[in-house]
Amino acid sequence: MQWTEVKVIFDFDDKAFAADIISNIFYDLGVKGVVVESQTIEPADGWAGDDLEMPDEEAVIGYFPEHGGMEQKLDMLGKELKRLEKENGIISRIVCKAVDEEDWAESWKEHFWPEKVGKSVVVKPTWREYVASEGEVVLEIDPGMAFGTGAHPTTALCIRMIETYLKPGDSFLDIGTGSGILMIAAAKLGAETVWGVDTDEVAVKIAQKNLLLNRIGTERFRVMNSDLTDAVERRFDLVAANILSGVILVLLDTIEKVLAKGGVFICSGIIERNRDTVVRGMRDSGFEIMDIQTREEWVAIAGVRVKG
Repeated sequence: MQWTEVKVIFDFDDKAFAADIISNIFYDLGVKGVVVESQTIEPADGWAGDDLEMPDEEAVIGYFPEHGGMEQKLDMLGKELKRLEKENGIISRIVCKAVDEEDWAESWKEHFWPEKVGKSVVVKPTWREYVASEGEVVLEIDPGMAFGTGAHPTTALCIRMIETYLKPGDSFLDIGTGSGILMIAAAKLGAETVWGVDTDEVAVKIAQKNLLLNRIGTERFRVMNSDLTDAVERRFDLVAANILSGVILVLLDTIEKVLAKGGVFICSGIIERNRDTVVRGMRDSGFEIMDIQTREEWVAIAGVRVKG
């Protein structure tokens, strides 16, 4: 399969903000994950490499399949970038390059390295070396076409909340599991059972592979190809959803089907301007808000189900 690498090179004083808001445009266009090239990112302590090349420019890169309405998506991307320049002063330009699947599979790997994303959790790409410190929980991840290495603020926020609210022996469900990173984190932090659902069949296969890579026994996990809660027939102690705000609001209509009363719901993928809308939706659905955390314009919310 042929892919198109779409690189948005940008110039803005607040580079983290610009990278996140451009990344969000890619996500809205259906891209599962992005690569952020930055001159300011440093590898985590313990990373074995010392010869990392810094990029010449700040950029966000997404990959589109050639058969996925490429011209329309490029047109939409261009319009959104013009809007950002007008509203925020973010100057950018698009550079496209055709790549085949094999080259695509390798090209983005050079951008990822181990990163500590929680109090004790370190996410380590399988192709990197890392020497763990005492007490660290290391997650081995090969994102493949599902992406999801933990580098994005929404994933890091979810992992930190899982560290806080997961109790040993809990059951855990991840809605929109991607590479399976939240399932692996929950399992290594003490969950007895971890389930995940994703609408993408490729993501389901990659999540299964990553769970086995981390020595999570098949008796402890299940990954299903499903839309939100459609295929889930039981309730869990803790449910996480790292998806877009609009989808979270739809999910709230059926959340009681999969979350035990007294259980905790963690949702992320929420941009700051949508925070209050999601909070209201959760309260209307019978949740008491326990925690709201923000990182780089992204928000994660934890609530306990007290009604319904």
